[in-house]
Amino acid sequence: MDALGGHEERHEVKFAAYATEYAVLRHWLHMHPAGFFSPYPERQVNNVYFDTWDYRAYSENLAGVSERSKVRYRWYGKSAGPATGSLEVKQKRNHFGWKLRYAIAEAPYQPGDDWQAIRQSIRRQIPVAGQFWLDQNPLPIMINRYRREYYESADRLIRATIDLDQRVCDQRSGALPNFDHPAIMQDTLVVEFKFAREDRPEAVNLLAKMPLRIGRHSKYMNAVRAIALVS
Repeated sequence: MDALGGHEERHEVKFAAYATEYAVLRHWLHMHPAGFFSPYPERQVNNVYFDTWDYRAYSENLAGVSERSKVRYRWYGKSAGPATGSLEVKQKRNHFGWKLRYAIAEAPYQPGDDWQAIRQSIRRQIPVAGQFWLDQNPLPIMINRYRREYYESADRLIRATIDLDQRVCDQRSGALPNFDHPAIMQDTLVVEFKFAREDRPEAVNLLAKMPLRIGRHSKYMNAVRAIALVS
């Protein structure tokens, strides 16, 4: 099967703040004239990020390269190890982003598996195009987890997510996954707005009174910095 998700480019705008500002942010969303509502219940998001041996994805993000990509395996729920989910290639061109997504029907991790076995399980369940991305990014860097809330404007043109309770575990030091020894991170939240190119004027007007500052933010970048402090 080819990648799911296609090349639908959406404008992405991120804000970051300390977790203590959560109540202010939720109040702003609930009271906004755009009529934000929650289309889905919150859920836990889990990711394994893969990179090259010279940290190309990290370096390109740090340098602000306009066209770049990140490779991750994502699953949802409370499972510590990678459960059924998808290999995702998150691609970005300037402020626009899209994903290539390769569904994984069989959980790639069983108790006792090492990273080589996990990667092999993912690889055999995806087409050649997905295998290329996994082969080009062979190193599992870290697992991060967070709680995600979902919002949409009443006209469904603008989507928003709030990510809370971030946790990251370094995966670089051994062949077996590290699920139990998280790095120390600041207690922050990330809110992201996504909208189509043609809806940008409406989105700019909506975000004009956002109670947080806009800024470059990458959970992957922050997680790598966090695990670097203990390496």
